[in-house]
Amino acid sequence: MYSRAYKSLVSLPPLLWVGIFLLLPYALMFAHSFWAVREGLVVHQWNLHNYKILFSNPLYAGVLFRTMRIAAAVTLCSLLLGYPLAYYLSFHAHARKELLYQLVIVPLWVSYLVRGYAWKTILGSDGILNGFLQYLHLTHEPVVFFLYSPFAVVLMLTHIYTPFAFLPIYAALEHIPRPLVEASHDLGAGSTQTFLRVILPLSMPGLLAGATFAFVLSLGDFLAPLLVGGPSGIMIANVVQTLFGAAFDWPLGATISVFILILTVSLLFLSELLEKRWSFK
Repeated sequence: MYSRAYKSLVSLPPLLWVGIFLLLPYALMFAHSFWAVREGLVVHQWNLHNYKILFSNPLYAGVLFRTMRIAAAVTLCSLLLGYPLAYYLSFHAHARKELLYQLVIVPLWVSYLVRGYAWKTILGSDGILNGFLQYLHLTHEPVVFFLYSPFAVVLMLTHIYTPFAFLPIYAALEHIPRPLVEASHDLGAGSTQTFLRVILPLSMPGLLAGATFAFVLSLGDFLAPLLVGGPSGIMIANVVQTLFGAAFDWPLGATISVFILILTVSLLFLSELLEKRWSFK
């Protein structure tokens, strides 16, 4: 219907946008990872020294494993909160479905920093949670690990990224043909059997998508550890921020960024393959 010239003209602006603002920065970051820093200046001398530091220094390996543990905990908590909520909205909410859906989406309208400082106020030594526990005489002094700990980071990230895990799960549950559920009941299956044999397998693509969202977004987060993490809650993104900022070691920061990018892209490809395998056709 359209000429080749028209298709080329229409596709040129988005291709230029992607090339200039996505592929070119990635290429520059990849090139920086092979350079070095000498006397405070970036030297364009190609080498693998930064990758050797990344894989040989136990500091970076420890922070990376801590980051993956926190991201995995956030993913698990987000799914444990998001899946039952999505299941209730899809199958049992009925007339209240739209209202409850809006209540889940509303937190996304609030600024990230506002939610972060809210958790800082709740979990602080003089915060709401410690004050409530002391009022009930459950504790006699503020609980230290509530704030500036991995626990606080997991709690804050779970609150922020649960809606991102909820949305694809809810979409998958809404697309399950209801006659299949009714047929399962007609054949004598109970609610538990219907859920395990019909609903859960058919909602698996949404579950994988929600888990991917929660894990990948948590993996690259740096504001939550900065606000509520403290020294024990530092994540790999904070290390990259420090290397690019205070340390002025752009090549090593780019090396870690490339590694995280490769890890993220691998997870996305794996998630896509699993979604295609379990998708309902």
